Amino acid sequence: RNLALVAPHSVPRSLPASMADQKLNNEIKKLKDKLDDLRAIDENDTPMNKEAQAEKSGNCPVVQRRVLKGHFGKIYAVHWAPEGRNLVSASQDGRLIIWNGFTTNKVHAIPLRSSWVMTCAYHPSSKYVACGGLDNICSIYDLPEPGKEPPRPKPYCELAKHDGYLSCCRYVDDRRIITASGDSTCILWDIEQRRADYVFSDHEQDVMSVSIVKDTAMFVTGSVDADAKLWDYRTKKGCVMTYTGHESDVNSVDFFPDGNAFVTASDDSSCRLFDIRAHRQLQQYTDEKVVCGITSVACSKSGAYLFAGYDDYCCYAWDTIKGDLINILSGHENRVSCLGVQSTGDALCTGSWDSLLKIWAH
Repeated sequence: RNLALVAPHSVPRSLPASMADQKLNNEIKKLKDKLDDLRAIDENDTPMNKEAQAEKSGNCPVVQRRVLKGHFGKIYAVHWAPEGRNLVSASQDGRLIIWNGFTTNKVHAIPLRSSWVMTCAYHPSSKYVACGGLDNICSIYDLPEPGKEPPRPKPYCELAKHDGYLSCCRYVDDRRIITASGDSTCILWDIEQRRADYVFSDHEQDVMSVSIVKDTAMFVTGSVDADAKLWDYRTKKGCVMTYTGHESDVNSVDFFPDGNAFVTASDDSSCRLFDIRAHRQLQQYTDEKVVCGITSVACSKSGAYLFAGYDDYCCYAWDTIKGDLINILSGHENRVSCLGVQSTGDALCTGSWDSLLKIWAH
């Protein structure tokens, strides 16, 4: 009976159960050793470096096109609307501002109960915006329809369960949102029911960033424990995979456009590209002259470029394949705290502690 579950070609029926188990365990160990060898990372010879030898670094002729002025405090977060024209920004002046990124007009301003806001997110249908910060609460506000009076500055709903500050929030769909917190957890919320569906708690320290793949159940997180973790919220279990390599806090994560890889940004002055299918690092983005921390990261729509915001007041553009620095977007007068690529890929927005937002495009 003990041999009934063993494939006949792999274990002879004449073997005792103990010998069959030993043989299977040996085979499993050999396979694990092979996987460990394949996953071993040589930072000086990442897989993409070989492919990049014959490629030339492309240029990224992005220049400043717009400046959005209106905040009076440090800007901590920015997020584009799905339709690609409007964006929301969160500042420690205690306001969310909805902007038209093309005309630079302020569309709407929302005064917050707590000025210590750290994150914001646009609803998939652009009907709501969410935010949170040191109040430990995810507050969701409804937005006025065009031509109608703005609603009262009272939250549509407040989601409270975290025991630490809210560092990031991202909508899964119209009814659900994922929040990340300094209490080392992420929570999947049912907005209509005001209910926490599941708490993801495999990180050992503060979770700083969340990125979601559209139309899938996968999301990735970055943490102060220097790890990035991949999750599947359908399983409502622990993380699917853990990606190591950084030597300090992972402040930001962003999925590659095809959803099969993601990028990370860390206080160790490096960005890294990890492939989900290969379960390993493919490329690293560093420069010996750049030694400051990185606050934020985003991929271009095509995946050809990687944009990262740094503590030295600049946004750097990297060639994704070769790992070369190809452009420096300067102009801010304080650290670049956040950035985001428009949904159509036509523009990049950077936010800074200098209280300004800048729109960059070809």
